[in-house]
Amino acid sequence: MISRIENSLFWRFAIGIGLSVLSAILIVLAFPPYTVWPLVFIGWVPMLIAQYRLLPAKWSALAPALAIGLWLQGYLGPVFRPIGTFMVWLPLIVAGLTLLTDRGLQAFHQKTAYRWFVPMGVLNWAGTEMIRLFIPIAGTWAFIAYPLYRQTWLIQPVSLFGIIGMGMVVMWINYGLALGCLRWLETKTTPSAEESRLSPRLVKQWLIATAGMAAVWLGLSLALYLQPLSTPSLQVAAIQPSRSLIMSALAGEEGVVTRLHQRMLEQSREAANQGARIIVWPEGVMPWDPLVEDRLGLRSLTAETNAYLASGYVIVTEQGLRNEATVLSPSGEFLGVFGKDHPVVFAGETSLTRGTYPVYSTELGRVATIICYDLDYTDTARKMAAQGAQLIAVPSNDWSTIADKHYTHLVFRAVENRVAMVKADGGWDSAIIDPYGHIKALAAFPQGGEATLVGEVQIGHGKGSLYTRLGDWTGWLGLIGMIFFAVAGGWLEKRSESSLPKGFLSTR
Repeated sequence: MISRIENSLFWRFAIGIGLSVLSAILIVLAFPPYTVWPLVFIGWVPMLIAQYRLLPAKWSALAPALAIGLWLQGYLGPVFRPIGTFMVWLPLIVAGLTLLTDRGLQAFHQKTAYRWFVPMGVLNWAGTEMIRLFIPIAGTWAFIAYPLYRQTWLIQPVSLFGIIGMGMVVMWINYGLALGCLRWLETKTTPSAEESRLSPRLVKQWLIATAGMAAVWLGLSLALYLQPLSTPSLQVAAIQPSRSLIMSALAGEEGVVTRLHQRMLEQSREAANQGARIIVWPEGVMPWDPLVEDRLGLRSLTAETNAYLASGYVIVTEQGLRNEATVLSPSGEFLGVFGKDHPVVFAGETSLTRGTYPVYSTELGRVATIICYDLDYTDTARKMAAQGAQLIAVPSNDWSTIADKHYTHLVFRAVENRVAMVKADGGWDSAIIDPYGHIKALAAFPQGGEATLVGEVQIGHGKGSLYTRLGDWTGWLGLIGMIFFAVAGGWLEKRSESSLPKGFLSTR
């Protein structure tokens, strides 16, 4: 039956396209809001079978282009649809780039007898994720490790290897299983004149290596997971208004803004009555500089509640926006100013005061702030942790279609740097997360809504982690590997031809 299918060009295309679509569906289901997380470890296998077994060589790149494009459309399409910018075309753009960059991969692996199939696939994926960290419109959105955000028992080595390292594990398992499937399919058919016979020994070695790697990762994760932090716990709060103050202000709804401000003051007092010592407000809740004008009586609020207040504010100038956050102490002292590090450039946002990373020493621990889109990049939180931050406040202003996704990124920022994170959003998704990635409190409403999150969270030790010190070293490794395979592909093909055992390449 398999032989008849492979001899029919129509069926090869039909099944190959079907498997590619299946991969897209599986990976979409792995991500929030569905979060069927085990699928992320097998989701790419159907696409790889289509690319390397079913589709003809000159059309083989159609498989990843279709699978990745449909996956991004299914996951990111709804995210950017309300924005309406060129970002809605991102899945199609990525599919087109994949179609170009994956051309020739099937021929390369056939000529090298799939010797580099697993490492090339893993390193190329890691390199691609690393490149995205340099792009202002990309960040870590749709990084392949994000479906694991609830599996804290599995993601602890992220504190050593970063989120890209976790992604390499995911892709290694996918490529290892795909190689095994390709070998099994090969035993059912005879390779064509253009195909190479897979070495049973090579496949066995990679399957053993894949299983061994997964076992080591799991053992390391459990060992790290069971290492307690000898740091105190704090009652903290995230104040989420029922609506975005930024959007209400832009709409000229002054009465709504005033009402929201008064309600946030009430919510803050309620949180303090529940023991909150650090209270976080959303991004841009004041269109003025609170260090200059105390229109809301924030000094009185912190003195009354004996709590620190971290809040965002936005000031419009002729040169652009000052999107900033500050921390106000119970004694009425503003500890400093942080300017948003990663403005949302695809929405036209600027941040004039970006580039400084203050960390504040308080009686409760060392506290820092980042703002909204900063949590989608790995560098800003890492810079704060490198300076001793134990808790990072995250004022944000999301929108409805990312309410069930955006907070998941903070889980990885917390684990990467062993810091606590408190996200307060302007109406959509707020969260309190400990240094191991446990979500201690959550309010995520795609329909929008008010929330007063109060929870006890252990703070970090202020020493960061190995990842904090080394940064995205696994991403750099992937990028170097990607460049190597791009430059040395011809040399590897010639070397394989001269080093393979006689009779290894089977033709008929």
